[in-house]
Amino acid sequence: MNGETVRLEIDKGIARLRLDRPEAGNAINAGMVADLGAALARCEAEGATILVLEGSGDSFCAGGDFEATASGETLDPAALYDLWRRLAEGPFVSVALVRGRANAGGVGLAAACDIVLADRSASFGLSEMLFGLFPACVLPFLARRIGAQKAHYMTLMTRPLPAEEAASWGLVDALGDEAEALLRRHLQRLRHLGRPAIARYKAHRAATDDSLARGRDAALAANREMFADPEVQRNIRRYVSEMKFPWEV
Repeated sequence: MNGETVRLEIDKGIARLRLDRPEAGNAINAGMVADLGAALARCEAEGATILVLEGSGDSFCAGGDFEATASGETLDPAALYDLWRRLAEGPFVSVALVRGRANAGGVGLAAACDIVLADRSASFGLSEMLFGLFPACVLPFLARRIGAQKAHYMTLMTRPLPAEEAASWGLVDALGDEAEALLRRHLQRLRHLGRPAIARYKAHRAATDDSLARGRDAALAANREMFADPEVQRNIRRYVSEMKFPWEV
């Protein structure tokens, strides 16, 4: 399956799903959310037991597409949040394979996955506060993985974490010099898991930790309020047109 923004291959129960907007750092726009949703539906329909999510080019995912936002495109936060919940709660093992930059919504994509693997080129950052935003939809997924205080610190500092530091915080589960070799070692064990066992376990985890469901309404309300703020919109348009942050003259 090839959409405009993703590429999907399924072989012997293992799905490789690649974000395919390298010219934009694999930034998330409305088309990508739709394409990812269709890809997950196919994975579920074909009984994939493992889903590997990765980026093309030099980045994993640069976050939301500011150029699309500046041009007036609306990215439905509910569709994005629910997509991440499908990664977190779906009947497959979701594996984020991170090379290069994961920023903002890219951190959300990775944090939603069951397992995060990274090579030493990876970095993880939340840049939203620099533009008058905060990562409302990312935070429930990130806090579930690394804890509320570390997610709070990442939000306020806006500093990208290098791969080694992200691993020490628990944002990365395994770190290696070569991403494909690291993935192969994990697949050697994960491929022995049966789909019914995965589905039962993932359903149990969702039932015993309902933080993603509880956080949804507040996250969506905050996201919509922020992106409706005229000052935030000006900050984004100025960054796209002049590559200047709000405080720069």
